[in-house]
Order: sequence, then structure tokens, then C-alpha cells
Amino acid sequence: MNQEEIKKILPHRDNMLLIDEAEIVDGKAVGIKHITGEEWFLQGHFPGNPVVPGVIQCEILAQSTCVLLADQMNGEEFTPYYTGLDKVRFKNPVLPGDTFRTECEIVRSRGPFYFAAGKGYVGDKLCISAEFSFAIMKKEDGKETRS
Repeated sequence: MNQEEIKKILPHRDNMLLIDEAEIVDGKAVGIKHITGEEWFLQGHFPGNPVVPGVIQCEILAQSTCVLLADQMNGEEFTPYYTGLDKVRFKNPVLPGDTFRTECEIVRSRGPFYFAAGKGYVGDKLCISAEFSFAIMKKEDGKETRS
């Protein structure tokens, strides 16, 4: 999937759509983000030594995971909200010029809540691993409700 196809699933736009490509491989979401060095989140993090912030890496994991829910989110106005992060570990930095690749899977679900695990890599180097959860909320009359 390219960004235009991803936009049919995710509500994120402009600078907050953080994945360039995504696909499902063997039941896992695989996402790609090419770090150019021009991203807004690198401005000031850190001057002269830009590093992708950990919170951005976590957001990329979550956005990648949502491609697994395309059928549930298709045709409706849904918003995925983070509900938790756990066991987040950073192993190697993600730098300008890197291609950041994620591998994520949903490990269980309950109602509108989804529990996932993911890893992010540059080449074969593990950069981040995390467990996280989110809820899919449906908009009704301008308000968010659980789907």
C-alpha cells in the first residue's frame, strides 16, 4: 500500500501520517518510513545530531498496525486512539537516511480494544520493541463513540 491507500484506513494527514508504505506479510503488518532528515520532528532533536524521537517510533508502530484493521475501518469514519504502551525498549537510534521498517501484529482484541506487539528495524538492527494497545472509535454526529 502506498500513502494514498493508507489514507483510506487512517485519518492521519499532513505531517502526522508517518508511514510511507505498508503491507501485510504472513499476518503481520510491515510498514516503511524513509527518514529524509527534513522531517519536522528532527528539527531540534538534536541540533547537529538528529535522531528520530522514541515517541515518533512508537507512533509509526501503531500506524503500521492499523493496516491489519482495514476491513473494520473501511467505509466508516473511525479514529484509532492509543490506550497504552508497555515494555518499550530502544536498542539503536534511527537517523536521517535510514529506512525504518516495522513488523507488528495484533495479539488479541476485546470489543473496540486491540492489543499489539511490534518491532522496528533499520536493516537487520533492532531499534525498538514494544507492546501497545489502542481503541477504534467511531464518529457519530461529530462525537467519538466506541465501535
